Amino acid sequence: MEIRNVAIIAHVDHGKTTLVDQILRQCHVFRRGQQVRERFLDSLDLERERGITITAKNFSVTYRGVRINLIDTPGHADFGGEVERVLKMADGVLLLVDAFEGPMPQTRFVLQKALHLNLKPVVVINKVDRPQSRPHEVLDEIFNLFCELKATDAQLDFRGVYAAGREGWAVGEIEDERRDLSPLLDMIIEHVPAPRVQEGPLQLLIAAMDHNDFVGRIGIGRIVRGRLGAEDIVAVLKRNGSREKTVVKQLFVFDNLGRREVAEVECGDICAVVGLENVDIGDTLSDPEHMEPLPLISVDEPTLSMDFMVNSGPFFGEDGRQVTSRQIRERLLREAERDVALRVEDTASSDTFKVSGRGILHLSILMENMRREGYEFMVGQPRVIYQEIGGRKAEPVEVLTVDVPREHSGAVIEYAATRKGELMKMEQSETHSRLEFRIPSRGLIGFRSKMMRAAGGEIVMHHRFFQYEYFKGSLPQRQTGSIISMARGAAVAFALDALQDRGSFFVEPGDVLYAGQIIGERNKEGDLVVNAQRAKQLTNLRAAGADRKMRIAPAIKMSLEETIEYLNPDEYAEITPNHIRLRKALLDETGRKRALKQTRISEG
Repeated sequence: MEIRNVAIIAHVDHGKTTLVDQILRQCHVFRRGQQVRERFLDSLDLERERGITITAKNFSVTYRGVRINLIDTPGHADFGGEVERVLKMADGVLLLVDAFEGPMPQTRFVLQKALHLNLKPVVVINKVDRPQSRPHEVLDEIFNLFCELKATDAQLDFRGVYAAGREGWAVGEIEDERRDLSPLLDMIIEHVPAPRVQEGPLQLLIAAMDHNDFVGRIGIGRIVRGRLGAEDIVAVLKRNGSREKTVVKQLFVFDNLGRREVAEVECGDICAVVGLENVDIGDTLSDPEHMEPLPLISVDEPTLSMDFMVNSGPFFGEDGRQVTSRQIRERLLREAERDVALRVEDTASSDTFKVSGRGILHLSILMENMRREGYEFMVGQPRVIYQEIGGRKAEPVEVLTVDVPREHSGAVIEYAATRKGELMKMEQSETHSRLEFRIPSRGLIGFRSKMMRAAGGEIVMHHRFFQYEYFKGSLPQRQTGSIISMARGAAVAFALDALQDRGSFFVEPGDVLYAGQIIGERNKEGDLVVNAQRAKQLTNLRAAGADRKMRIAPAIKMSLEETIEYLNPDEYAEITPNHIRLRKALLDETGRKRALKQTRISEG
């Protein structure tokens, strides 16, 4: 059977997963009458809640007697590690672009990786059924993007279709009859090359990992040379240079949404290999008599690091089942095996682990998954990872694109300037402005939440790594202090009402607090320690006037990302299955004063 290996790449929310749903339906993957949810491939709860693809998915469909192996990839730059390695398994890419928004920052990011690997592109201008769509202008913008990325003449001669993924049709020309997705599938078969068959000793690059409780670790990859059979003895060539032999127990190829066991897999096909206990992403499976490793998967280096710690708060162990340093360490190392863009390092403290990733979203997805699995831990303030270039300190700089109503563009430009951002491009329509900045990664920490409030929620932001540049100087820290609870106990409405003129609160009456917990944001600099448990004194004396009616402002509820971005250097976020709390690193007020005094003495 002929094979085509195709990865689907696009910017966040340009319709990849919805288009895939229609391909699965029209290739009769689902049984007649079977009830199927929308965005079927977004199998993780977090993917469905956030509407983004986090992990790459492999599946296949059969069309006109050809098996098309499709790989659904993440669209966000924070998951660049996923994109980088799955593209190694493909010969072509479906590039999806929204017919209204046009090429966006992550479009450039994923296309650049595909062109670098010399993959054959098929362009899909999606959502042309939208009222504001401008498909012909977007096609010109895509061609210009190919030119900017220095595409070869063969890559510039790309083919494309206009499509409406939700409606389930694609056409070669905008005037053509709109029936189904067959024009797109025909184009894949005709223009994406079949895998090049190389005879010779086995070479297979492990590009993804899976795990099964019954068979253990499963390596997923594409056979670059030769063929592989079940029960074959193979050599595992590790990334660190070590080599070991093992036996392949089972072989599977992707068949529709599942896997089908086979006796042998030929060159060019994507398969899942069972029986490799010590294999990792980037390892090569080869013939034991001809140990030739394939080039390693190159991945963008992490730009942000955070400390993960055992929860040392008074409510330790009340929520979570996995709370010890050993359990947290094992979970982080397991994630690092699957995610090549993540780094986990031990520190001098046995209870603290340094975790480095591609951005706030990358790390927060890991934290959210851990808390849903029953883990309880603390994290510190995110820190950018500096490098040395020519003997000088250098920091990561990102390209930030902001879509905002025109009346708020001045506020965005002004705030970006305070964060060392340089305005590179500005495009204006009747109602909106599109601003492009180059801004240090540390300037982006807290940027989204601040601008969301300033623009009343009407702002869309995307950023991608650009390059390392010389250190751009210090940035202003958070201008407001924290309101800290002085005692343990339930928050009382009477106390919170009396303290409302001091700032805004993150807690509600009835929430159980502990000493050192951050319960609000002060409207001035410096921290404020308060008694949030103070109740109204009841006596048998009647008051001369009626009591004032309490009107307590609703508590501010921050997402996990906003909580992380809010942290100061001396603060931690306590993350449990049921709660996200902010706290001071030192819970004791006297200890905090002593530490502050020592800091001033050492600085002076």
